[in-house]
Order: sequence, then structure tokens, then C-alpha cells
Amino acid sequence: MPTIEQVREVRERLAAAGTVVAREDRVSRELFPVAIGVEEGLALRDWVHREGALRTLETGLGYAFSTLFILEGLLTTGPDGRHVVADPYQFSGLPMHTTTYAGVGLQTLEEAGVRDLVEFYEEESQTLLPRLLAEGRSFDFAFIDGNHRFEGVFLDLIYSGRLLKEGGIIFVDDTQLPGVRRALDFCVANLGWVREDGGGKGMHEWLVVRTGRRDMFLRPFTEFVDF
Repeated sequence: MPTIEQVREVRERLAAAGTVVAREDRVSRELFPVAIGVEEGLALRDWVHREGALRTLETGLGYAFSTLFILEGLLTTGPDGRHVVADPYQFSGLPMHTTTYAGVGLQTLEEAGVRDLVEFYEEESQTLLPRLLAEGRSFDFAFIDGNHRFEGVFLDLIYSGRLLKEGGIIFVDDTQLPGVRRALDFCVANLGWVREDGGGKGMHEWLVVRTGRRDMFLRPFTEFVDF
């Protein structure tokens, strides 16, 4: 059984070093600014704990630094917590993407002893989330940090909102980016989502929203609030 102490030791070591080395190619990679900061990570962990989440969802694994905070929060809620994450760039990647992770995110989870708690998909969240919805999957909490273009984050938000239990929490990273912020603005204006928390300045600003009633996805076709 993984322990909170082991997870914390690995993420504190990574934060102190500021670099991570993949076994696959032995290349040292700068952890920041690709990874979220420690302040945001602690907020992420605390929201998972506060919600008593047992089923969590994440778009974008990267170096798995944020994932360690989520799993630390999950371990506080009990031994049955499980995490689902999508990242098409963890190994070979896709065209027009310059970051190569060489599997270091999964390596980090192994070192922290939590790999078995994570259901990993090497694919875009825009294809995975609809499939999870079709399978009847349900989650308590989502962290959105994948494709930061408007259309990508919009789809992540909409499908996460449908996958989460009513009134679930979605934690959104990089809200300083116009595409991310505008996609979130739509959900607040039209789906009744409520801003609960936020932080950061400059790079890696973040917002926490609570989803609204599920029937808002079935509102009349004529109802639209400009955002």
C-alpha cells in the first residue's frame, strides 16, 4: 500500500532539485515552468482532500508533479482512491509538439509507489473523455492541464462537467491564457458553474470551479449568455 510519506518525499525531492532525469534517455529536464508550482500543488491536494474525492481525473501528465499532489490528496481520503489521466505526449508524442517526456511521468509515479493507483491513457483527452462518458464512468474531481488551445480546453471542460458528479470540482490550470479563460467563462456564464477559489500570478494562474446542475446541459436551444 503506497504511503503519503513516500509520495511527499518524491515530490519534495523533485521540487528541491528542479530537474528530473528520464531512465529512457538519461536527459536531465527542467521541471519548471512546465510543472505547476508548489503553492498551486498544495491547493490542488487540499481540494481533493476537502471534497473527499475517490475518483479523480486529469488531462496532461507531463512530469507527473501535479499528479503527485492529487494522489497525496487521494490517499488522505482512504485506500480506495483511483486516478485517471490522459497524455498523448508521454512517450512518442504527436506532430507539432516539442516537449518530449520520455516516460518520465510514469517513472515518477513508480518511484512514489503510486503507479498502481493510476489508470493511464496515452491519447488525447478529447478522444478519451467522450469514451469514458459512453462507458458510464463517473468522477468526483477533475484537474484540467492538457491542450491549452480554446477548443481543447473547451472540450475538456464540457466532458469533465458531464463526467463529474453534480456539484463536483474542476481545478483549471493556466487560466492566464486567453483560450483557457474564455472556455471557462462559457461554463460559468451558461452552465451555472461557480468560481470557488483561485491563485497564482503571471504563469500558472489557476481557478477552481464547482459544476452546476446536470440539467443545464439540456437547457433550451434559445438560451445563450454571451461570454
